[in-house]
Amino acid sequence: MTVPRPAGLILLLFALVASLSIAALLWGEAPIDVFAAFRDWVAGRPTVGAVILGQLRLPRLLLALMVGGTLGLCGAVLQGYLRNPLADPGLLGVSGGAALGAVCVFYTGLFQIAAALLPLGGLLGAAAATTLLVALVGRGGPLVLLLAGAALSSFTAALTALVLNLVPSPYATFEIMRWLMGSLTDRTMTDVMLALPGVVIGCFLMLGTGRALDALTMGEDVAESLGFRLHGLRGVQMRVVAGAALAVGSCVAVSGAIGFVGLVVPHLLRPLTGHRPARLLIPSALGGAALVLASDLAVRMLAGRAELKLGVVTALIGAPVFFHRVILFRKQGAL
Repeated sequence: MTVPRPAGLILLLFALVASLSIAALLWGEAPIDVFAAFRDWVAGRPTVGAVILGQLRLPRLLLALMVGGTLGLCGAVLQGYLRNPLADPGLLGVSGGAALGAVCVFYTGLFQIAAALLPLGGLLGAAAATTLLVALVGRGGPLVLLLAGAALSSFTAALTALVLNLVPSPYATFEIMRWLMGSLTDRTMTDVMLALPGVVIGCFLMLGTGRALDALTMGEDVAESLGFRLHGLRGVQMRVVAGAALAVGSCVAVSGAIGFVGLVVPHLLRPLTGHRPARLLIPSALGGAALVLASDLAVRMLAGRAELKLGVVTALIGAPVFFHRVILFRKQGAL
C-alpha cells in the first residue's frame, strides 16, 4: 500500500512550531507589548520593549529554531544513510570539535576580549573537525564513516579533558562546564549570524539526499539498479558528511552540546511517514525545532536561583522516550 505524502503531518508540526514561537516571544520575566516592541526594534528606537525583544527573545527564538531543526534533520539523514536507528548528530565527532574550539577560547581568556570570539572559536573547531572527518572518510563507505566519527569523537573528547585539566582557574572550569551543558541564554543576533551560513548550506546539502536515502534502504545493489551508480553513492556520502558537519558544527559553536534531539525525534515521527527516509526529513526538522522550543520554554518557566541548562532538559525528555522505544522494539521482537 502506498503511504500518502505526510502533508498533514508537516502542517500539524508547522502549526506547533508557530504556536511555540509565539509563546517564546510572549513569555518572559518582563511583560512587553510584542507588536509595539517589534515596531520599535525595526525602527531602531531603543525602548525597553525593543531591547528585550531584539537582544534577548528574538535571538533565542531564532537559535532554537535553527538548532532544533538542524539536529532533527541531521538525525533523520544519518539514520537513513547508515541504516542505523542509533545514529545521531554526535556520531560524526564535529560536535566535539566545536566544543573543543570554544573550550580553547575559555582557556586562553580570549572570551573576555569580545563575546563573539567564543562562537568563532567553536566555528573554527568545527571547521577543523569537518576537514579532518572528510579526509578520514575519503572514498570509504558507511562503516568507514562510523569508525572515523568514533575516532574523532574520542580524540576531541580527550583534548577537551586535557584542556579542562590544565585550566588554572576554578571559575574558568565552572564556566566551561556550564557552556558544555548547552544553552540559548544570553545569545545575541551576532550568534545567529555566525551560525546561519553553515546551517543554511548544511541543511541544503542534507535535504538533497532524500531520493538516494530511499534507494539505499533496499541496499547499495538495488540503489545502483535504480540509477545511483557507485560514484553517485559516494557523492551522496560526501553531501551527508559535509552537510551534517557544517550545520551541526555551526549550531554547537553557538549553543553548546544539546543531545537526544536528533536521536529521538526521527524515531517518534518515522511510523507517521511510512518509514521512508525522504518523507522523514522535513517532519524531523520541524519536530526537532518544536522539541528545542518546548524545552527552552520549560527552562525559562522553571528558572529559579539557577537556570537549568537546555541540554540537561532535552536529555531528561529524550532519554525516557528512547527507553520506551527500546522496550517497545523488544516486545515487537525488533531487537
